Amino acid sequence: MNLFNTQRVSRLAALLLVLCAPLPTLANPFEHQLSNGLRIIVKEDHRAPTAVHMVWYRAGSMDETNGTTGVAHLLEHMMFKGTPSTGAGEFSRLVAAAGGRDNAFTSKDFTAYFQQVPKQKLEQMMQLEADRMRHLTLDRKEFEQEIKVVMEERRLRTDDQPQALLAEQMGAVAFQAHPYRVPVIGWMNDLESMTVQDARDWYERWYVPNNAFVVIVGDVDHAEVFKLAEQYYGVLAARPLPVRKPQSEPTQVGLRRLTVKAPAELPVVLMAYKVPVIRDVEKDTEPYALEMLSAILDGHDAARFSRRLIREQRLAVSADVGYDASSRGPGLFYLQGSPSKGKTRAELEAGFRAELARIVKDGVAADELARARAQRVAGQIYKLDSMFAQAMEIGQLETSEIPYQMNKRMIEKLQAVTAEQVQAVAKKYFRDEQLTVAELDPQPLPNTPRARSTATRH
Repeated sequence: MNLFNTQRVSRLAALLLVLCAPLPTLANPFEHQLSNGLRIIVKEDHRAPTAVHMVWYRAGSMDETNGTTGVAHLLEHMMFKGTPSTGAGEFSRLVAAAGGRDNAFTSKDFTAYFQQVPKQKLEQMMQLEADRMRHLTLDRKEFEQEIKVVMEERRLRTDDQPQALLAEQMGAVAFQAHPYRVPVIGWMNDLESMTVQDARDWYERWYVPNNAFVVIVGDVDHAEVFKLAEQYYGVLAARPLPVRKPQSEPTQVGLRRLTVKAPAELPVVLMAYKVPVIRDVEKDTEPYALEMLSAILDGHDAARFSRRLIREQRLAVSADVGYDASSRGPGLFYLQGSPSKGKTRAELEAGFRAELARIVKDGVAADELARARAQRVAGQIYKLDSMFAQAMEIGQLETSEIPYQMNKRMIEKLQAVTAEQVQAVAKKYFRDEQLTVAELDPQPLPNTPRARSTATRH
């Protein structure tokens, strides 16, 4: 299992054709703000008679406090446990009966809920979501059952997964003060001591219309959607939000290392450099250069890591890069891989360092930058093929405090990245004083795996 999902595009010619295509107009999406502060963003897409309805709350694990880690994700589960008008489990049953699908997800930055349904059922989805935005039951017995499900999810997805465990420990060491150090699922001890009142407090604190926005993409008329929003969401009262204090990570002043021992088949090396993320779409340049650098290293089959570390040197069986330029908190640029048989973790780390040093010393060639640019920008444009991806794009930008209208400008900024800018960010940020290195030291696999429950929402 790789820690990073990197889109692979094999044919450069096809990508260049995509880049030559005109970008969609920004007159659509349409936006309306209700008197209670809830924003409604509608993007009309009439290619299929369906609609995606998403509610985004600006509250994720980074808003939690010590002792209640995991409460954001726990409440996500509880949101399906009913209101006075909709019983426990009825929400998803009604969505399925409408011919749709639904789910939810929690991140460090946000929590979001979605339904994808025939367009005729959009009104029903808005009614259901508005109901649980204000009238969630939060029954104690339902909570006691669901917290067990979440603890089992933690065992299944983190404790029993060596690479996930490595990533969790990496975050806890790379960040010392910023809440990104805490896993979204929460620490097990906090889950064990969590109460229904903790969930209720979180719900009352953050699940208010003035801390949320709704994104709808599909075969809809925006004016009609705004009327429905007024009818169902507009009756909900706004409430004061807690003051969010700045939570800046202190400057790292030296290399940090950790080793995780866990049952696994292969060793893993995970390196993370502190890097910037987008804060001002127009003024920033470095995050776009880092995006291009990630594509040069690991954006396609001919990228440097695949070509040199895996095929030529046979140093690694996998070598991946991870970087997200948009987030509420600080950024990390990840290198992750497993050494080939007969090679050590130290040799793979040296190989990673050597590839970075080559870019620092020699820069990047014009043709590989052009290939990386084509791959990266095409990946952004391909998102427009999916209604769900369009809604995700709007929501993720907004929760990162980047106006969704800047999407086109961000693509233009990616296209404008120069080889000199790529080399400059490599020189500036790939230094040991900004680096954390985590190693997975594989231990023997158990003869009999632990029995696992399949109960989970995701």
